[in-house]
Amino acid sequence: MDRISERIKQLDWDTIAESLHNKGYGLISNLLTDAEVESLKRLYDKPEGYRKTVVMERYRFGSGEYKYFDYPLPEIIQTLRTELYPHLAPIANLWMKALKMDNQFPNTHQQLLEDCWQNHQTKPTPLILKYGEGGFNTLHQDLYGEVYFPMQAVLFLSEPTVDYAGGEFVLTQQTPRAQSKAIVLQPKKGDVLLFTTNFRPVQGKNGYYRVNMKHGVSELHWGERYTLGIIFHDAVS
Repeated sequence: MDRISERIKQLDWDTIAESLHNKGYGLISNLLTDAEVESLKRLYDKPEGYRKTVVMERYRFGSGEYKYFDYPLPEIIQTLRTELYPHLAPIANLWMKALKMDNQFPNTHQQLLEDCWQNHQTKPTPLILKYGEGGFNTLHQDLYGEVYFPMQAVLFLSEPTVDYAGGEFVLTQQTPRAQSKAIVLQPKKGDVLLFTTNFRPVQGKNGYYRVNMKHGVSELHWGERYTLGIIFHDAVS
């Protein structure tokens, strides 16, 4: 896991921050090796290590299945969650300042979790998702409680046009008093996408204003698509 930690430290965080500020997302190409991706994908079929399985059709969330990991998290997921967070917290705090919000996020992920636990949010939220032909995910936000971090990550474990077709990652941005904007992305296997959980600040004539964002997945035409989501806050018990 030291190699992943070092890779994260060596990323161009100024460029990532600029993309998050300007677009609401930032793409990290090839953060994970093929071996790391395959090890994560194999976790899906293990019978242990999960606290909950959700069949999306039952709740009208879409078509597919996902599983929430239980504590203790697999080491690679724990490392990614812990090491990505300190680079994102300063960006999140700039957003709060720009929007004149009182929230200020702690420097370490452990401190964020302690804030969650004090608010009875003790269930881990990292999850692995699997879509087959016709699978999709409706537009949503991953909040899980009153304490939430405004950014999250998704790790892409399948190669588009090789393992599946369709299945684009979709972000929608709703600007006040305007029509919604759709952003369609197709990251490659091993990429990590950082994106806003529910809103971001946008510069206007009279200062910054808040635009709400949701995310989802378009319908798969064929194949199988695996992703792993890392939400930094925990869920209500």
